[in-house]
Amino acid sequence: MYESFRLNQMSRICLYYIREPERDRWLPGDRYVRPIIRRIIRGSSRPGGIDKVFINLCLGLDKLGISYKVNLPFSELKKHDRVSILGRGLSCLDGYNRENPIVAGIGLMTHPSEWPNLYKQYPVVKYLQHSHWANEVYKPYFGDRCTIWPVGINTDIWQPTQSKSKSVDFLIYNKIMWGYDQQVVALLEPIRHTLTQKGLSFEELRYGFYQPQDYQQALSRCRAMIFLCEHESQGLAYQECLSSGVPIFAWDQGECLDPNRFKWGMPHIPATSVPYWDERCGVKFNNINEFSTKLEEFLENLKLKKFNPRNYILENLTLEKCAKNHLEIMEILENYQ
Repeated sequence: MYESFRLNQMSRICLYYIREPERDRWLPGDRYVRPIIRRIIRGSSRPGGIDKVFINLCLGLDKLGISYKVNLPFSELKKHDRVSILGRGLSCLDGYNRENPIVAGIGLMTHPSEWPNLYKQYPVVKYLQHSHWANEVYKPYFGDRCTIWPVGINTDIWQPTQSKSKSVDFLIYNKIMWGYDQQVVALLEPIRHTLTQKGLSFEELRYGFYQPQDYQQALSRCRAMIFLCEHESQGLAYQECLSSGVPIFAWDQGECLDPNRFKWGMPHIPATSVPYWDERCGVKFNNINEFSTKLEEFLENLKLKKFNPRNYILENLTLEKCAKNHLEIMEILENYQ
């Protein structure tokens, strides 16, 4: 279907990724100073999850040989242009006064209750979420406008290394988000203790506290990864691990634990930390009580070479495949023009 984008010369693909503007917090004008201070303290900025979604979509389109415009001024849009807006924050559509229908999503809001009249304010005909469980949260608000679209993984960068270079049993990837201090005591420390007791070596990375090269280097050393995150709408980091040929022992407790869920009026939201997954990827455990038993299962399967995580990514989540999927969603826009 995406071939029609090459054939239809009247239509341009117009992609938008507009960040929420910096605002003053404590003093007038501090919005200009804060980014400088952050760079001094944290070093050079690195792309976050939503940034990588846009970057990887563009990379996928490049691989397909599909041309596109990025952040074209709204006033320059033409009648047949197809518009996809993957911005960050509620202000990314400010000034949009065209009739062109829009595919939007992923980063515009945290929860649909923050912008329930989005499709009444703007001609949004499809709203994207990365996975089934996140899509179900949006359906009561946006109905059949909701569509699932995962972004692709750059399998050229995230590649396996030779097994002889593996010197560490596990990388513990710590992306615990809620009740951190309590979870360190209840989950992380018992995991460390169990691994040490069993004579298994490990190293750790905490989300937000490492550089991209640190993660790649750790994956090149480690035979497997323990992934600790309450829930993911997609989970690019764990999928980059799978693409690198490293199987995962994943904590998957089954519910969204964002404390805002009570404000949203949704105290029980079924969720998963690994929304794209099959038996080739690894083994999941629900809580610390079953960690040891599931660990034995994981280690046995690892020994028998039953895992093939990279093949799962190559079949389901390549840059090209996911870019094609995005084009197919944009193809729907023709019905609204």
